[in-house]
Amino acid sequence: MEEAMRDGVAAQRERLMEGLRIYGGHYAELSRRFAAWLGLHSTDATAVLEIASAEERGAPLSPARLSERISLSTGATTALLNRLEAAGHITRSREHSDRRVITLRSGAHIQERADEFFGPLAHRLDTAMAHYPQDLLERFESFMADLNSTMEAHLADAEGRTSAPRS
Repeated sequence: MEEAMRDGVAAQRERLMEGLRIYGGHYAELSRRFAAWLGLHSTDATAVLEIASAEERGAPLSPARLSERISLSTGATTALLNRLEAAGHITRSREHSDRRVITLRSGAHIQERADEFFGPLAHRLDTAMAHYPQDLLERFESFMADLNSTMEAHLADAEGRTSAPRS
């Protein structure tokens, strides 16, 4: 019985992971289209979205945190931020009591453009989610948080084991 339960969990995990892979592909394509719509390289658009999203959550990013979020080296992140700042898409400020800490903010036009681009999708997602009970959506949020923390822990554990296998 225990093996059948494990097999059922494994099969369900595979179905859920396939659904998340498909969603990830759609998200990547949407991000690519947003970048093209803004006339930016996809990495630059991803950075702008990360900066704007963090700002919206009330937790603006530092350059170091952005670097982690988009998986770029410090030098590459600095070059990216220089491009975005020169184009007026972001600003860097020293808002923290420790004046060495830099806070990244998106330009006002970025939020407007993001709302214009993603607004129709947000409306569709709201409509789709309205079909589900609030408690189910809250449980799904909790499930997604668990999945994300599990993946983060796995990535942290595997960080030292990233060398290519030997032939």
